[in-house]
Amino acid sequence: MNISQKITIFLVDDDALFLRALEIDFLQHGDFTIETFATGESCVKKVCNNPDIIILDFQLDGIEKGAINGIETLDRIKAENPKIPVIMLSSQDKIEVAIDCMHHGAIDYVVKSETAFMRLQSIVERVFKYQKMEKQLGWYMERMG
Repeated sequence: MNISQKITIFLVDDDALFLRALEIDFLQHGDFTIETFATGESCVKKVCNNPDIIILDFQLDGIEKGAINGIETLDRIKAENPKIPVIMLSSQDKIEVAIDCMHHGAIDYVVKSETAFMRLQSIVERVFKYQKMEKQLGWYMERMG
């Protein structure tokens, strides 16, 4: 990844092994600050730290049976800060689930698989290239305005 500043990524998943593997993949492939969370509640408490991007599991019921799910976590994140990009992650390969996530404000949906990290890495790069273009366009429009 060719990004000049350190990006903070929140990873939220109740599957400890998958969460750790994802964290290691990101740390090995870029200069990231990673914070991991096993529940949506613990992530929402830290949203005030303004991560650059959040990768959020859809299920989130493996640790605490009464825990909020990914959609409710997504809703709370968006209520706190609607500008934080959130990528939903799930083992469910159903279009209805992906559409539901997008309706709640997710920027993308990735199915957990052996290629999930490559897809996530590509989405993260795309998000930051887009944000950089928006900033450049804003700067240009201010000069022209």
